[in-house]
Amino acid sequence: MDPGSVEKAAAALLDAYATGTPISPLTKDHPDMSVADAYAVQLAQVEAWTAAGARIKGHKVGLTSAAMQRQMGVDQPDFGVLLDTMFLQESAPIDTGRFLQPRIEPEIAFVLGRPLAGPGATTADAVAAVDYVLPALEVIDSRIADWKITLPDTIADNASSGGVVLGTRPVRLDDQDLSLMGCLLRRDGDLIDTGAGGAVLGSPINALVWLANVLGERGVTLEAGHVVLPGSITAAVPVAPGETLTATFAGIGSVTARFGKEQK
Repeated sequence: MDPGSVEKAAAALLDAYATGTPISPLTKDHPDMSVADAYAVQLAQVEAWTAAGARIKGHKVGLTSAAMQRQMGVDQPDFGVLLDTMFLQESAPIDTGRFLQPRIEPEIAFVLGRPLAGPGATTADAVAAVDYVLPALEVIDSRIADWKITLPDTIADNASSGGVVLGTRPVRLDDQDLSLMGCLLRRDGDLIDTGAGGAVLGSPINALVWLANVLGERGVTLEAGHVVLPGSITAAVPVAPGETLTATFAGIGSVTARFGKEQK
């Protein structure tokens, strides 16, 4: 894609945010859109958001589990940027109307205590960089109508990011086997799905290493204090106004997202 097409695609996605109206898949109008093109579209939006005052507070890795790759019809992970405006308080009702077509994913969030840079980052580097983990619920969303996305579509749309609710009890990595850590996902008290950390590229740590190295190739370092969401343990589930979703993780506790009863 030429620079003009990249800017046009970014503008279309930004307009979807502003109007609350999803757009048709970008790959419909740009069938030749590559992964590199899609990340250029993502970056153009991030630059627009930060120019308007938003701050980068972390990154997310998406499409790391076989369940999510099957659900979305893709075959590799992707990444997006987490802005300060995306972090939602566990104690406050979430305005469902801020999203277009939200879904929930349970994740084990990393909070970094030191910078982590690739390429060449190892598992040992990643473990040493993590200060603590938190239970998390990511609200994914799509500006593409009916979630009819290809890999370039979701990458361009900031990896289908929406928001994130973090638990409030930090837990050190010591004595935690993230690959074996189980998770129960409940909606309004009813169990709707289960999973384990091993669904995320074998271990969420592997997703962190992947992210550090992919970003490192682009000259980006994961910063101390930033949050990294490594990917969902289960398939994503739709959410509606008035629902309460809770994810409970063995060893690190639970996190709850409460959605307000009224939608815009």
